Amino acid sequence: MFSDAPFDLPVRPVVPAVLAALHATGTAVLVAPPGSGKTTLLPLAVAAEVTGRVLVAQPRRMAARAAARRMAALLGERVGERVGYAVRGDRRVGPRTQVEVVTTGLLVRRLHRDPELADSSAVLLDEIHERQLDADLALAFTVEARAALRPELWLLGMSATPDSDRLATLLGGDVPAPVVRASAAAYPVTRIWAPPPRPVLPAGGGRVDPALLDHVAATIRRALREHDGDVLVFLPGVGEIAAISARLAGLPAEIAVLPLHGRQRSAEQDAVLRAQPFQLDASDTPSRAGPDRRRVVLATSVAESSLTVPGVRVVVDSGLARVARTDLARGLGALVTVPVSRAAATQRAGRAGREGPGQVYRCWSAAHHERLAAQPEPEIATADLTRFALDIAAWGTPDGHGLALPDPPPAAALTVAQESLIALGALDADRRVTSRGRAIAAVGTHPRLGRALIDGAAQLGPDRAAEVVALLAEEGVTGPRDDLTAVLRRLRAGTDANATSRWRAEVRRLRTALPPGPGPTTPESSLPDDLAAGLVVGLAYPERLARIRRPGDSTYLMSGGTAATLAPGSALTDSAWLAVAVADRTPGAPAARIRLAAPIDEATARTAGGSLLTTVREVAWSGTDVVAREVVRLGSLDLVERPLVEPDRDELCNALVDGLRRTGLGLLTWTPAARALRERLAFCHTALGDEWPEVDDAALLAAAPNWLAPELAGARRRADLAQIDVLSALRRLLPWSLAARLDELAPERLTVPSGSRIRVDYTDPTTPVLAVRLQETFGWPEAPRIAAGRVPVLLRLLSPAGRPVAVTGDLASFWRSGYPQVRAELRGRYPRHSWPVDPTTAEPTRRANPRRR
Repeated sequence: MFSDAPFDLPVRPVVPAVLAALHATGTAVLVAPPGSGKTTLLPLAVAAEVTGRVLVAQPRRMAARAAARRMAALLGERVGERVGYAVRGDRRVGPRTQVEVVTTGLLVRRLHRDPELADSSAVLLDEIHERQLDADLALAFTVEARAALRPELWLLGMSATPDSDRLATLLGGDVPAPVVRASAAAYPVTRIWAPPPRPVLPAGGGRVDPALLDHVAATIRRALREHDGDVLVFLPGVGEIAAISARLAGLPAEIAVLPLHGRQRSAEQDAVLRAQPFQLDASDTPSRAGPDRRRVVLATSVAESSLTVPGVRVVVDSGLARVARTDLARGLGALVTVPVSRAAATQRAGRAGREGPGQVYRCWSAAHHERLAAQPEPEIATADLTRFALDIAAWGTPDGHGLALPDPPPAAALTVAQESLIALGALDADRRVTSRGRAIAAVGTHPRLGRALIDGAAQLGPDRAAEVVALLAEEGVTGPRDDLTAVLRRLRAGTDANATSRWRAEVRRLRTALPPGPGPTTPESSLPDDLAAGLVVGLAYPERLARIRRPGDSTYLMSGGTAATLAPGSALTDSAWLAVAVADRTPGAPAARIRLAAPIDEATARTAGGSLLTTVREVAWSGTDVVAREVVRLGSLDLVERPLVEPDRDELCNALVDGLRRTGLGLLTWTPAARALRERLAFCHTALGDEWPEVDDAALLAAAPNWLAPELAGARRRADLAQIDVLSALRRLLPWSLAARLDELAPERLTVPSGSRIRVDYTDPTTPVLAVRLQETFGWPEAPRIAAGRVPVLLRLLSPAGRPVAVTGDLASFWRSGYPQVRAELRGRYPRHSWPVDPTTAEPTRRANPRRR
């Protein structure tokens, strides 16, 4: 086959070295830059050396078809003869096929069915540097299958990046695989830095600043003026393709603006990739080989590698890529717009130099380029790992240990994925795959959709279940609408031939993938379209069954506990219940945005979310009081609530204690006597140590089940707490030995020289205070001491009118130096009261002298 290939591509000189390495060790790594022809020539060369089939694995469907078509063209044949391809829903091979190009996902499915790959002699893993999940799995599974079952199987990894040491170790194991390097591409590419004239806002979530789109459109027009040849424009997504296409309206008629992305029909993609290329004359001047118009191809990242878009001599790079991110806590995904990596920028630029010298306009500055990440983040680091976890479990390695994975899966993401699979019945408690899990994996979709297909078919019939699952599985068939039922009817009607064709192909594939079983026998088999669609969606995503928060509102609460909103003007507004198929949440946003959903009723939600249905008895503090109820709940959604007539006494007690701890001790009624006792106990703890109980708020709340035990045993609601005799309850904190000494160590009142018994103020537990009229302390040589003489009482001495005149803890010193001044100031103001010269020997009194007549 190799000798039949007519073109001399840059990779051809190293083909003998690659074949020699494969003959010697069975493994090899080929590092070749974009445009070198590795995807085209190596499979043909390997096929000429082996007797069995050569499998070539590509990360993308479009690239798989294009590679097969290119090789077939080199051989002068139609696809399906010696070269064929197989992608999801589309296979073109024949009895003579020697080279079959497949997607990496399809290769993983084949390895599950036939780990030996019995009819194949070689596996070529192309674009292995892209680090998609399926590519990582295809590498790991093929390496292990070769080591354990097929040591004679040739395994070749092909990459465009020079960092090949780790790949060589993964492929070769103990002895790294030989690495063969091809020379650079034949044609140079000139870089043109074209940043916006003024800074634009960075991308947020999936949004791109319109100012940047304006600049990209202007750069395209500039490139068309300054250079010949077709222009390939890299944009992050289909929405930006439409936006740029609208901005290019008014270009001359001889310029065609064409989209290229993964959601198109294969025929539309092929039409772009089959266009007549430029030919070069002796001076490298391009000329059009055919009558086709000049083209501007607006593409997503699908055109970064593996594909040659003929005629392209100029690349305009927006500098953005769209990647998937997963919110593990909420189970939601989002497409996030991020700056492209330097490696991806190099790949994109290489598209301009495949057929001659080219130019790349980069819509950023050289300084910004140096700040870009060197490589794109591998998908395993950010993506939903549910399908990955099922694949490795079905392979027999639930934790992935021992597999030749370039990077291990993040532990938290893998755990979340495994828990989801256990809930689906795909894994057992030991995380081993179940027979149900193998059936789900065989469907060839995300495990949630596989579960929805299998269980939905049992309730609705295979055709109706397959229709809805195909709609969810096949990207690009839904369009901008968020009403899933309306989209389903549009697909059935065939109003969009492209979307309907892809959808019907996937329906047929899913119908075939279903395991044999009896037809539907449940009442759900006669459900109308909206409820049937909602049932399938709910089976796939039970945590996204959602109920409207308030009539007329656009906000819903999903059973998983996340709030989600409809877009303004949605046809689904006012639906009481929704089964949400697609929702995403921008970081920092208060709620998720519903992108696709079906209206349902509560009965359908109960059927779909049966695994989330629980009936619980709740006795708990809720806001301001105890709530005792029985609740039927769908995840986070309360469906039915009934009061409990006889709640459990222990649960009531726990709820009341919880209420106290949440709300505070103010729920109790603190009489003056209770407050005074608490202050005396606090003083004793401070002055005498830990044998006395702590009575601050934290300590009392922590010990509430003990010192309030008798009262809590008979309480049922908040009002009962207010009736508790706190004084009596506090006394329970004291053992009898301490209770007997309390009045001695922290007396409630002290007797002063006049005979009055005056209350001690223990508000500050470090400094007890006695407020007493000065005349009642005459004859007192020093201030009293309490706590077995350890703590002096601070005297607040009052005038006859009860106003403070002095504060002292050293009464003897006050009599000597402070009293004479007080006497001089006050005896004229209070002449009927005693103001002796020597207060230490004077008679204390509570009364004024009698008024003279």
